[in-house]
Amino acid sequence: MFWKGKVVLLTGASSGIGEAITIELAKRGAILGLIARRESLLRDLVGKCEKESATARAFPLDITDETAVRAAAESLRSEFGKIDILIANAGIGGNSQSAENLKPQDFNRVINTNLSGAVNSVAAVLPEMVRRGSGQLVAISSLAGFRGLPKSAAYCASKAGMTAYFESVRLDIQDRGVAVTIIQPGFIKTPLTSGRENKMPFLMELNASIPHFLRAIEKKKKFAAFPWQLATIVRAGKFFPAWLYDKIAGGAKYRE
Repeated sequence: MFWKGKVVLLTGASSGIGEAITIELAKRGAILGLIARRESLLRDLVGKCEKESATARAFPLDITDETAVRAAAESLRSEFGKIDILIANAGIGGNSQSAENLKPQDFNRVINTNLSGAVNSVAAVLPEMVRRGSGQLVAISSLAGFRGLPKSAAYCASKAGMTAYFESVRLDIQDRGVAVTIIQPGFIKTPLTSGRENKMPFLMELNASIPHFLRAIEKKKKFAAFPWQLATIVRAGKFFPAWLYDKIAGGAKYRE
């Protein structure tokens, strides 16, 4: 019954992890505010939610537009009185370019969507949550934020920044009634990982991953990383000396 009647604002809702979480929350009785750029997919998703007898509102916008994100949050609050949970999920993978070919504009596009978009979302909901003394912020980060990976400079930087940002927010608002949950999944079968020729270790099916996300949110965990096998390896890698990490990770071809 955790989700019944909860007002949830979810970004990056139209496909992949966002879509799968949305459908599951609709089944559990949440009231959903859905943000994504692709309006037609978003409208289709609202229809799927309504088939589950759920209430859903579509906000087709670019997460990098601070004003539009704030307006969406205000619209949701105006109709339902509050926002209980923000799930900051919007993200892009960027180009799988080696560093010498990575253009600043491509790097900035990833940072603006994955990191600045999350900041825009938090700014739109957090002040009201703090005033009310209740709420939860959820960051869908990544195990890729622990250390750098080949051909992943923009993506790794955005997820490392996202993790540090949400942890800093948690420290600022601890004991104010607002929980902060940072979720760091590994490889999941979504449009973001499709088309890669090389095998991704411990790749999870999308539907199998969703209970992990929901459980972390329901338990209000500060951090949740999965699958445990990959999370254990990645966490251990934080303590490797640079020469050893370079030798092990330098040959990874997960982005190809």
